[in-house]
Amino acid sequence: MAVQLVLATHNAHKVEELRRILGSRLAGLELLAYDGPEPVEDGETFEANALIKARAAAAHSGLPAIADDSGISVDALGGAPGIHSARYAGTRVDADNVALLLKNLEGVEDRSARFVCAAAFVTPDGVEDVVRADWPGTVLLEAVGGGGFGYDPVFKPAGLSVSSAELRPDEKDAISHRTMAFGRLMPVVRERLLAG
Repeated sequence: MAVQLVLATHNAHKVEELRRILGSRLAGLELLAYDGPEPVEDGETFEANALIKARAAAAHSGLPAIADDSGISVDALGGAPGIHSARYAGTRVDADNVALLLKNLEGVEDRSARFVCAAAFVTPDGVEDVVRADWPGTVLLEAVGGGGFGYDPVFKPAGLSVSSAELRPDEKDAISHRTMAFGRLMPVVRERLLAG
């Protein structure tokens, strides 16, 4: 019988992406969608917000939970939008967030940025782990590509000549910030839930 694990997000894109990313790392685990209330993400770091989400899901479901908090951090903007990436433009609409980011970078030469992902694991009895991964790159002058979501159309990963929205899902999954963070977190999850 598989051990149940709740994924603390209401973002359908993220659920789909994480199921793809985790793949065989989910052997022995059943990843459940979260149906509880959205917690207030009032942490000051990606790590704090990931823990807030995982704690809320574990408390609501009574099951171990994983969560992430992700966003884009732009050097020329002092790390903004950072933890406010999803609500940067105030509408929670990806296209609005991208448009505001491009507007705020008009005339800026240093467009270095990174996608950040903090991934957290929390059990109902209070065991907590959190890891972080950064995916460096630059912000393009305009949106390119129709894949991905969020800031993917304007993010060009370091070492590549295309935006992350131009990558096939399997290509993005192989190198993304979310893949790196959950790649570090899942061995801990498996050890805590499946050992012994």
